[in-house]
Amino acid sequence: MRVIGIDPGTAITGYGIIDLEGNRLSVVAYDCITTQPTMPMPFRLQHLYRQLEMVLRQYRPRQFAVEELFFHKNVRTALAVGQARGVAILAAVNAGLAVAEYTPLQVKQAVVGYGRAAKEQVQYMVRALLGLPEVPRPDDVADALAVAICHAHYLQSAARIREETRG
Repeated sequence: MRVIGIDPGTAITGYGIIDLEGNRLSVVAYDCITTQPTMPMPFRLQHLYRQLEMVLRQYRPRQFAVEELFFHKNVRTALAVGQARGVAILAAVNAGLAVAEYTPLQVKQAVVGYGRAAKEQVQYMVRALLGLPEVPRPDDVADALAVAICHAHYLQSAARIREETRG
């Protein structure tokens, strides 16, 4: 099962694509989509949408997971992240994918086992769980992989529950 995780933002949107086979996770690809701060916001959002469309066409994930908007002290930042998140969700839905959404607390709980884990702990576990030589950079990419891992854990749990209720 191929899963894409998204950490949305207007300046940087991280994405991470992993394969889940049984209990094994393997990394397929990860990177980020960037936009120039000098671009007007509508064009930044258009660029993000088009790049995500290309990523979805190229890697053909079957599952899509995105981080929910975390409360920001800066309202402008929260609105911009919300717009990027909406564009990512639109790209997923237009590609025929259902959308799973996870809070940062849920992601940390799934990846580290502790919902209040530090960013460095999450990054260390992403590297370890995927057998990467180093922590993916920028942080948005590691966060996107963490979202994908979180959704993979959810899929594994759901499959176990289905098996238990059948047998």
